Amino acid sequence: MNIEVHIDWQQRTILAGRLYPADQSAAVTFEYDREWLARPGAFAIDPIALPLRAGQYHAPALFGAMQDCGPDRWGRVLIERAVRKRVLEAKPYRDLDYVLALEDFSRIGALRFRRVGGGNFLAEGDGRLPPVLRLGALVAAADAIHHETETAQDLRFLLGVGSPLGGARPKSAIVLPDLTLAIAKFPKPDDTRDIVGGEILALTLARAAGITTAGHQLVKAADRHVAVITRFDRAGAERVPFVSASTLLSLAPGVAGSYIQLADGIRQHGHDVSGDLRELWRRMVFSLLVSNHDDHMRNHGFLLRAPGKWALSPAYDLNPVPAIDRVTLAQTAIENSGAAPSIEGALAAAPHFDLERKAAKAILREVIQAISGWRKAGERLRLGRGTLAAYATAFDHPLMAEAQAVGAHKIAAQASLKATDVARKQPGLLAVARAPTRTVSRPRRGISP
Repeated sequence: MNIEVHIDWQQRTILAGRLYPADQSAAVTFEYDREWLARPGAFAIDPIALPLRAGQYHAPALFGAMQDCGPDRWGRVLIERAVRKRVLEAKPYRDLDYVLALEDFSRIGALRFRRVGGGNFLAEGDGRLPPVLRLGALVAAADAIHHETETAQDLRFLLGVGSPLGGARPKSAIVLPDLTLAIAKFPKPDDTRDIVGGEILALTLARAAGITTAGHQLVKAADRHVAVITRFDRAGAERVPFVSASTLLSLAPGVAGSYIQLADGIRQHGHDVSGDLRELWRRMVFSLLVSNHDDHMRNHGFLLRAPGKWALSPAYDLNPVPAIDRVTLAQTAIENSGAAPSIEGALAAAPHFDLERKAAKAILREVIQAISGWRKAGERLRLGRGTLAAYATAFDHPLMAEAQAVGAHKIAAQASLKATDVARKQPGLLAVARAPTRTVSRPRRGISP
């Protein structure tokens, strides 16, 4: 089945090119549409793998920008279970099959797919997402998946709204009371700590540290915490093109990449090069100091701000990991030297991020000050004592001690309230149980010639 690849851009849905999958392998061929190539302001939908020019591109697997639209490990589990229970007919064999199995309305980014020759976009649902009121039912359905007791109804409920963005954690697209799209991340029955609570704590601290973050809330559903993350690939009803850092750098499978590589990618493709380089360095030291060991190139994203110009997306998927759970997890390297990450190494790399050492140390002090308020911020989020105790080694560790010494910042002598203030000011979603049930309907939008 040959596929048209469309993109939502400037309030129109435009044919960008055609994808030709091989019949008996994962190999694909892509070719830009002539009218897209001739269009003023046209741009490459995949910055490196698919440069904007005539001719065919061949690859042994699906191109990165299209893989970014697809499901994560959780979404793949849902699709495979749905095939087993005959909720879906076609068994997925290739990455493309998984991409096309996701519901079009809630798929991440601005790429859309349909069969060559016309018809509906794949996979077209009714554009109705569960409201935040249904979080309890979604948690129950996700639990059923974990225990392998799910029904066809559970699968339709979860699969019909897709599984956007990366990771293996259970999640679902939802709609907030103001009709904003969001992602709900659920606990797993076998979690040994409050992982979703830890993620919201890290995002709260990141915002206090001056990092642009995705909107986030911690909500109670079925007496358990659920993380609600606002979708940043939407501007109202408009889709915003998105690629992961892995795609921006065209990293081969299994290649981890580094922050310095990512800085080079920003120089080549960035919209606000200087601003994003400084933001990236701030995020790098923050991840080191909160023990974010879910830090890889698919957890850094970019949004298209002008033709061919990509900007760092708000930070997302920040997960502090206590020492006991770090054995098999790694952080993105500062550079590809193989050296263990260190604060001195981050400061030595600062010139790659358009930062002098003095300016980098000033940023470091701001990050330390925000993170030093982690316990009070957790209390403001109503995380229990047991949860805070479980996360203590994610925030108090040798790298933090090094940062305090390098930054000449006496954290013990200060009681930082910055992170606490951020947590206090964030509007709660706990009152949504009193809101009327609402759904989002697919906007009617034409296909440009």
